[in-house]
Amino acid sequence: MSQDVLTTEANRRQLQQIIAGLSDGVILLELDQTIVWANEAALAMHGVSQVGELGANAKEYAKRFALRYRNNHPVPPENYPISRVAKGETFADVLVEVTPVDDEERMWVHNVRSMVLADSAGEAESLVLIMDDVTEWASAEQRFEKTFNANPAPAVICRLSDLRYIKVNSGFLEMTGYARDQVIGTSTYELDILDGAENRDLAIERLREHATIPQMQAELKLPEGGSKQVIVAGQPLEFNEEDCMLFSFVDMEPRHKAEVALRQSEERFAKAFRLTPVPTLVCGAQDQVVIDVNEAFLDTLAYPSEEVLGKTVAELDFIDDKGARTRLFAALEKAGSLDRVDVRIRRKDSSVIDCTVSADTVNIQDNPCYLLVLMNITERKRTELELVAAIEEVMKDASWFTRTLIEKLANVKNINSPQLPSVSFTDLTARERDVLGLICEGLADKEIAARLKLAPNTVRNHVSTVYSKLDVHSRSEAIVWARERGLFSSEWRPKGQR
Repeated sequence: MSQDVLTTEANRRQLQQIIAGLSDGVILLELDQTIVWANEAALAMHGVSQVGELGANAKEYAKRFALRYRNNHPVPPENYPISRVAKGETFADVLVEVTPVDDEERMWVHNVRSMVLADSAGEAESLVLIMDDVTEWASAEQRFEKTFNANPAPAVICRLSDLRYIKVNSGFLEMTGYARDQVIGTSTYELDILDGAENRDLAIERLREHATIPQMQAELKLPEGGSKQVIVAGQPLEFNEEDCMLFSFVDMEPRHKAEVALRQSEERFAKAFRLTPVPTLVCGAQDQVVIDVNEAFLDTLAYPSEEVLGKTVAELDFIDDKGARTRLFAALEKAGSLDRVDVRIRRKDSSVIDCTVSADTVNIQDNPCYLLVLMNITERKRTELELVAAIEEVMKDASWFTRTLIEKLANVKNINSPQLPSVSFTDLTARERDVLGLICEGLADKEIAARLKLAPNTVRNHVSTVYSKLDVHSRSEAIVWARERGLFSSEWRPKGQR
């Protein structure tokens, strides 16, 4: 054995002893690509216990282990790190995923570099493959990638060394309309996400210091022209062992559009509120403090605005009946709205007008309020009362009216007297009901006496009792009372038709 061979073998044994306990995996190859040795760490990184299980050489290694790049593309066998070092190539920081062909459930991520050992004459003597197990780091990176891409909040990652974007998620692309290749590799000078930021100088200073950038409004330029209002914030992080800044965004456009629509709606409401000729008032639902009134309200009640705004409805006391005011707001609190409730309104000069009040609940600046609309019906009510008085006058003797006419007159009177007396038909005795029924048929007292075989005085007493119980004062009012309740409608016949 020559001295050179002895020296080479001695060097190898010495090298093997030195690297046997290293945490980095080391594989030694001959110049003919034969695998001659591997330390425990290298064996563990492949899930084997003996060097022979790696394969006799680079070709067999490629048959036993499948390699993929981090982008999930397969590594061609000629580009395996073990094949490249076998060709005498030196390289560093090659990231590959290693999976045994016969056990695809197992996988390691190796960061691989190579060395070519030379003899004293400078000739290549041995080939060395050095690998670092970065599986945990890669798993964390993969989890971050999945989280980043799945996050609906728009975001980009900028590398601080050259201020270029290296990651962008779908949320940012959907929000802005950019394509991925329009963002990745682009510098912050070309796509300035801090353009129009309300505190741009602070943001740039924090970016240079690799410090957190607080939330601030900004204006993003869009690829098709125009811009979008956003809130942007920056958070420093380390990605792929490089200092980076994670920018996240909140799209303010929906909120901006909602605010514009709300403002326009409020403007339309304000115009309608001011211009409507019907007296209208807005007060707080909780405290009933008057927030606003229109000109029609001030004109109708003869109040100046300074004596109305800021006062409670109770303090103004413009609803003539305090009990009616209490009932009105109690019903409004319960139902949320009211439709045409009759009230009497007292003007500042103490004169009283008749009104119907309609009300609804509205939200003004996120506060529940009541909108009250007053309709002055004083003239209408006066006319109706005069009409009712005329009707009652002519109905004092209704015996000659047709059934159709008497019912129409009863309906007209009923419109103006919606509150029916509290007495019920069942409060009458059987005989009183008979008498009322015959009154509704148009019979006089003598005819009722003959029909019921009673003395005329007895009939007159029954008629008087019926009037008293029904709170009416004439035969026509008794007939109207019965018509309003649908009594005797099938039995009633006007005179001459019985």
